[in-house]
Amino acid sequence: MKLGKLFAALAGLALTLGFAGQAPAADAAPVKIGVYLPLTGQNAFGGQLELEGVRLAHKEMPTVLGRPVELVVVDNKSDKVEAANAVKRLVERDKVVALIGTYGSSLAMAGAEIAEKAKVPGVGTSCTNPLVTQGKKYYFRACFIDPYQGAAAATYARENLGFKKAAVLMDMTNDYAVGLSNFFSKSFTKQGGEVVATLKYSSGDQDFTAQLTELIAKKPDIVFMPAYFAEGAIIMKQARELGAKFRLMGADAMDNPDTLKLGGKAAEGFLHTTFPYDPAMPNMSEAAKRFTEAWKATYPDKETNVNGALGYNTYFLILDAIKRANSAEPQAIAKALAETKDLPTALGLLSINATHDAEMPVGIIEYKDGKRVYVGEVTPK
Repeated sequence: MKLGKLFAALAGLALTLGFAGQAPAADAAPVKIGVYLPLTGQNAFGGQLELEGVRLAHKEMPTVLGRPVELVVVDNKSDKVEAANAVKRLVERDKVVALIGTYGSSLAMAGAEIAEKAKVPGVGTSCTNPLVTQGKKYYFRACFIDPYQGAAAATYARENLGFKKAAVLMDMTNDYAVGLSNFFSKSFTKQGGEVVATLKYSSGDQDFTAQLTELIAKKPDIVFMPAYFAEGAIIMKQARELGAKFRLMGADAMDNPDTLKLGGKAAEGFLHTTFPYDPAMPNMSEAAKRFTEAWKATYPDKETNVNGALGYNTYFLILDAIKRANSAEPQAIAKALAETKDLPTALGLLSINATHDAEMPVGIIEYKDGKRVYVGEVTPK
């Protein structure tokens, strides 16, 4: 894409989102936005992609209300205690007016408690457990929640694929996995299906032979495993090595460019839910096109991805709230965030509902002939 066309596209995005960049006054104090994401540890793959999305958005829109926006980034190290400490540092020492983060529900729950007490608004990037925002006045999220995602996965398995018997394989030490598994099972059963087994493992496990052998004996049509992508790839390979005939299905944490690389041939036929963005999706919105073009221009050696889009959206969501509030005071930002309605984003029109969760459709990915294919969206029953 020619440079002139890219700048025109970015200018168009600013207008689409309802605010244009303003040259900051020479002595204008910066608007500090804290970013706490897992940049090391188990969840670093997602956190790094989301940070790249945040930085891309900041590059496009570095000012608001005539003031420069300063990003203060802290690594939460994929650890609950570190996540809480990161937020404490950002609100107490760095005096940020809003927070972006984080990837991972357990981490977001830890950070949200600190933000709530400090009365500083935070927006989760990809943290889908309902407990993240439950009872919170100052915490929001830019993604859908697990009851909706789990029900969507169950609907696709039951209605679109026609499967009658399902099983679940989940990490019992992970809030995200436990929550999604429960919501999938409840919805699949409600829709007339049967969940024949629910088996567990712990984070860091490498051998799933015992669980997979038991699952094979139960003969489900599909096994729902809301794992992270590296772990999920191991499960895929071991299932195929054991001769499993059932389909495997995951959730948004499997949506990573390395899923296919690590899973290889074992990924064939694998399904997972995701957020409604894909660089090859049909009927792409103008905002999604602009994100895709900007990403490719800024990160030419990296594939566009959902996590990048979530980080990108979250930054613009906060700036939109600041502009509508005409204030960079935390309480005013929180009030404006709660009133967000039909904001054009890379994932479609985004609204914040009464429980501070983003409303958007659920996408479905299937791996076919060695390729990642965006199948479309599903509405859960």
